[in-house]
Order: sequence, then C-alpha cells, then structure tokens
Amino acid sequence: MATQEVNLPDIGEGVTEGELIKWLVGVGDTVEEDQPVAEVMTDKATVEVPTPVAGTVAEFKVSEGDIVPIDTCMLVVNVGEKTVVAKTKQPVKESSESQSAPASTPVSSSAAESTPQKSTNGAAAVEPPVAESHVLATPGTRRLAREANVDINQIEGSGLAGRVTREDVLAHQSEGEGQRASAVAPTPSKIEVRPYVGGQGVEERVPLRGIRRKIAETMQYTKQVVPHFTIMDEANVTELVKVRNQAKDAGAAMGIKVTYLPFVMKALIATMREFPKFNASIDDAAEEIVYKKYFNIGFAADTPSGLLVPVIKDADQKSILELSQEIVDLSLRARDGKLKLDEMKGATITITNIGSVGGTYATPIINHPEVAIMGMYKMTDKPVFRDGKFRAAKVMNYTMTCDHRLIDGAEAARFLASFIQRIENPSRLFLEMR
Repeated sequence: MATQEVNLPDIGEGVTEGELIKWLVGVGDTVEEDQPVAEVMTDKATVEVPTPVAGTVAEFKVSEGDIVPIDTCMLVVNVGEKTVVAKTKQPVKESSESQSAPASTPVSSSAAESTPQKSTNGAAAVEPPVAESHVLATPGTRRLAREANVDINQIEGSGLAGRVTREDVLAHQSEGEGQRASAVAPTPSKIEVRPYVGGQGVEERVPLRGIRRKIAETMQYTKQVVPHFTIMDEANVTELVKVRNQAKDAGAAMGIKVTYLPFVMKALIATMREFPKFNASIDDAAEEIVYKKYFNIGFAADTPSGLLVPVIKDADQKSILELSQEIVDLSLRARDGKLKLDEMKGATITITNIGSVGGTYATPIINHPEVAIMGMYKMTDKPVFRDGKFRAAKVMNYTMTCDHRLIDGAEAARFLASFIQRIENPSRLFLEMR
C-alpha cells in the first residue's frame, strides 16, 4: 500500500515554524482530500492543516505541543484504496485564538482512535455530525461541543451577551446529554494533580501551550532585549468627556459605539508627528533606526485565549467614527478567534486600555519591535484647583513606556506633556486631524 507524508505547509507571512496544538484525527481514521487533520499555532494565530490526499491515517510523526518547522513531516497517510468520509470539505482556516481544548482537558490520540463510526449508505460517517449553530461561541468552544457530542444550540450561555463558554459545554455534558467522556477526559500524561509536601492542598499542572506560551515567549524576549522605563501623568479630561458624549450620540444614531480610544489614537498620532522617534523601530541586525511614515495603531484586546493586539492600519486617515467602527469590529473578532494574521501585524505603536477593567497606573511591556506603548487608565472624579477655586473635574491617568535605547527620559516627559495638552483640549485635537 502506498503512503503519503503530510508536511506542515508554507503558511506565509514569513512563518518558519508552528506549535502543534491538537490532532483533529486519530491513527486509523479515514480522511478525504483537503480535510483538516491538525491545528497549528503560529504568531498568535491558529491554522488548520489539511491533508493533500485521501486515505487512512497510518502514523503520527510529531506530538501535541511540539514545535514543527515548515516542510516537516507531521503524519503519514495510507493512500491505497480511496475511502470517502461523510464530512463536508473545509478550506484551511485561520484564527487568532488557540482552538484546542483547555490543557486540563486534552483530547488524546487514543481517544480520537476510539471515535465511534457507523455505516451510512455504504460510506463511513464520523460522529458527531456538524450541526448548524445560532448561538454565540468561539470556534474552540464549538469544536469542544462537537467532540463531546453536545448540541450547542441547546445550551444556555453564561458568558457575556449569552456567549456559550467551554465550562457551559462541559457542565451540559456532565448532566448526561450527549455523553462522550473519552473526548474530554484528562490523561495523566497531560495533567498531574498531587498533594503538597506539607499536605496543605493540591496543585494542578498543565502544559504551557498555545497563545499563553506565545505571549510568554514574546514578553520574555522583549524584556531581555528592550530596556524599559515608564513615565506617568494625569489629564483633566472634562472637555473630552463632553465631546465624546456628543460623538457617542451621533454614533448611536448610525449604529456605531464610540469610546474614548479613538480620541486617544488621534491625540497620539498628532503627538507622534511632533516626536517622530515614537513612531519608529530599531533594526537590531542592521543597527539602524527605522522611522515610519505611516501610522498603524495597535490596541490590546483581552480575550478568553489571552492578550491579542489587533492593528488599525493608516489610522491617521480615518475619522473618529471610522476608527470607532473598526475598533468594535476587530475587538469582537478577536474575542471570537476570527482575526487574520495580517490584522495583528504592522503596528507602529500600541495602546493598552487597562482603565476599562480598573487600575490607576501600570508599566506595560513594549510590543517589540515598537519603541513605545501608551497606557490609559480608569477615569475618576477629582477636585482640581484652577483660577483660585476648586472645581470638580474628570481625571484620567496615562503612561508612556519607552525603549531607552532610542528614547530618553526628558523626551518621553515632553511627549507625554504634549499628548496631555491635546487630550485636555479636544478643539485643538480636531484642528490637527488630517
């Protein structure tokens, strides 16, 4: 019987390797041409790798959690007599979140091998069937529901806006509806629970994988390479609140949610025009400073899979309403795991809005190879002394964390002061918009 090696294909975007997150098939399974057989994560995105041939899975050459270089053999398929799988063909998919089951509830290859099959009209059919879904859920949650043989449409979501979470799926399964424990049961090789030496409790060990591992690698590399320093200040945003409320009403009439973030972006862009170093990067290999003549603004998005940074391209060319619409779109798709690789690349500076969660100040880590990151924090009411009187004011704190190889402390202080002047005077900000 002839065999065919299935290699990790060239994914593009300069990617040279990926982490095998999860096998979607087991040894002995029949597969059809172009059927996804594995999930591989590269650069904060997960792609489904298809098999180029139909046949039967004969052997895995790599294991879940392995780092696989491009063009490396991942599995071997027997391609003797062609078999047909009753499953719709799917193109290669790409998303921003790791779609594998949580590390504490992995799917083993042995479980995949034991997947029940039945004969339908002479063709081999794989259970469970893929059902249409009309509920909010991430791709990873949908896959977990299919593997657990649970109809996700029957689950009442506990997440934001009724979103179905992994915990909802597992709880629904445990109630006895569509039991398929082998697909979600933890295995000793993946998770270890053991008592403390002192007998005071238990500890749980799970693999550091997927987006969490990629975040860890990126943060560690950045902290090792970039000498960080942070400068902090507060801004009186009373006038900004008034302007934003007006824009909020105008946006609501058009179905657009307007937050403070697009105003911060516009003030940041105007300030970077004044201080070009902040819109630059350092080419370490060439030992050159690269000044960007475009303004691509990244913003940190908190998602169930970890921190993602969608990027608004050519932000200087877009209005407040256009920025607002794009921010909402990118944020929703980041949480749903639907961002494309290109939508998380090319930022010239990043904004992190910790204030939406809470916190007075922080020291964010720069998104290398950028040279600065701005933090915006919670808004508070505060008495401000002006014109000989105390007046109630809305105050918001800001930080600038900079790469000390390129930016000095005094320059960072001048940059932040200039930014705050703009954010405190929205009329000046609108005059500078292009």
